[in-house]
Amino acid sequence: MEIINQTKNTKLADRVIIANTAFKRMKGLLGKKNFLSGEALVLEPANSIHTFFMGFPIDLIFVNKKNIVQKTVSSLLPNRLTSVYFSSKFVIELPAGTIQLSSTAAGDTIIIK
Repeated sequence: MEIINQTKNTKLADRVIIANTAFKRMKGLLGKKNFLSGEALVLEPANSIHTFFMGFPIDLIFVNKKNIVQKTVSSLLPNRLTSVYFSSKFVIELPAGTIQLSSTAAGDTIIIK
């Protein structure tokens, strides 16, 4: 499975985990020692996240039901909480720096295949 920014024609990740149950969303990236380039976690449904008890910063992409990026958050540090983005259907968690490298921005279209 991979995540593509269709607007920018860039691959965001090619090793994707979908967290679509309460338990999987609750666990998220907890316990992970590192988050490598090409990896991603998709939390669905989700419209906010926290990084409590995590050991590294992450990038976040909030996406609506039409697969349009609503908000990006770069390098969210551990022990933080995001705002709630009510139009978000799911959140993509990526290694810090992915958003900047891919130039992903609000309004871009995301494909998960």
